[in-house]
Amino acid sequence: MKLTRGEQIGSAINYVFLGAFALLALAPFVHVLAQSFSSHQAITSGKVSLWPVDFSIEAYTRVLSEQEFLRSFQISFLRTVAGTAVNVVLTCLLAYPIAKPYIKGRSVIMFLIVFSMMFGGGMIPTFLIVKETGLLNTFWAYIIPGAISAFNVIIIRNFFQSVPAELEESAKIDGGSNLGILFRIVIPLSMPAIATITLFHAVGHWNSFFDTVLYVTDRKLFPLQVYLRELIMFNQSGIDNNSGYSANMDSTLLALESLKAAALIASTIPILIVYPFLQKYFVKGIMLGSVKG
Repeated sequence: MKLTRGEQIGSAINYVFLGAFALLALAPFVHVLAQSFSSHQAITSGKVSLWPVDFSIEAYTRVLSEQEFLRSFQISFLRTVAGTAVNVVLTCLLAYPIAKPYIKGRSVIMFLIVFSMMFGGGMIPTFLIVKETGLLNTFWAYIIPGAISAFNVIIIRNFFQSVPAELEESAKIDGGSNLGILFRIVIPLSMPAIATITLFHAVGHWNSFFDTVLYVTDRKLFPLQVYLRELIMFNQSGIDNNSGYSANMDSTLLALESLKAAALIASTIPILIVYPFLQKYFVKGIMLGSVKG
């Protein structure tokens, strides 16, 4: 249908406003990026806005050579990969049976899942459980306590219900097992929803830091977000402590400003690289997963 002139003008105005809001949202990121390539003097004097001043890559050189940054980056990467894999697999294994009407007791299980979304045990009982199970100061403290998300289970369950039952029946006639049908038929047909919850979990793991504060005191297990928190709030990262920078005031000041910006950008890039590959499934997965049920 051809749009009228008034509709075309309205559409153009909407695009202008949406574009302006997008630029406003992007401006802080661009500003931090410009700071990471600028000198401390330019930053503190207010010369840096959206373009680097006194361009330099020294901040990135120091950040990427800092052992604590590399170790925390590795922990965050391993946590994101392993945690997301565990989340997605367990979510699918739970959502598939409760999506089938012939499973007895599925309504009770579904009630308990929804109930857990509204009422939780709280921080202290959760901490005591993690402590008694021996997960304190272990890598698994990042994975097991949040292995399943009730909200994502509901999304996948609704999506699994939209898969035609005839496909599963034909697979059973050919001798397919329940797990075989799940992994060979249902999951491939549900990739938009799988990609959606994968993005949810990956971003959550990458940005998480509070569970480290609660469960981990070993600095060797600190993820990247805790490293950035210390670098920005307390300057305890070790980059600007006892590193021989006192002989060069500019280098010392660089560690206080440009290194923070460089570390922030370096920690943001990985998730920005992953997001475009999953974003196209994001809206489709949410919409299709919420139609039934």
